[in-house]
Amino acid sequence: MRRQFQKESLPVERVRRYLEPGPVVLLSSTWNGRHNIMTMGWHTVMEFSPSLVGCLISAGNHSFEMVRRSRECVINVPTTALTDELVGIGNTTGAEIDKFDHFELTAEKGQKVKAPLIRECCANFECRLADDSLVGRYNFFIWEVVSAQAALSPKYPQTLHYTGDGVFMVSGKIISRRRRFLPGML
Repeated sequence: MRRQFQKESLPVERVRRYLEPGPVVLLSSTWNGRHNIMTMGWHTVMEFSPSLVGCLISAGNHSFEMVRRSRECVINVPTTALTDELVGIGNTTGAEIDKFDHFELTAEKGQKVKAPLIRECCANFECRLADDSLVGRYNFFIWEVVSAQAALSPKYPQTLHYTGDGVFMVSGKIISRRRRFLPGML
């Protein structure tokens, strides 16, 4: 039976708790011989082919100028095993520390971009900047995924989803409706 909900007014700055688009990721970058990792919770798939991903990177973030100048990055998908590292990376700046060394993560060479992949993540998406027309106004980057790698197992890894206020949800139970799903539906 479908449930009907009693609702109350919600401050608009909290809508992210309900609309957050996907797992929290670690974005790695390199510029001028330095590399960095940032925690990123706001990204969205924009197109399937070519594979386009949009993301918001604050201009105050150390990674902002690195990706803006290099025009590339790697979007790394961590599992819940990296929860503490993910929070620590988000609470520190690459201007002061080498996050790969500090959080004991392994940088791996990419196939198509100079930015490093993170070995401990279950998936790595190498990206090149496809469109920077919204960067100046909204800090919104549109990336084309040019190479992708993902772990063979588990098929559906447990990932973290940020709800705000330092609280994460873990991806949960898998519900399949493949038999009822029409191609191009979502």
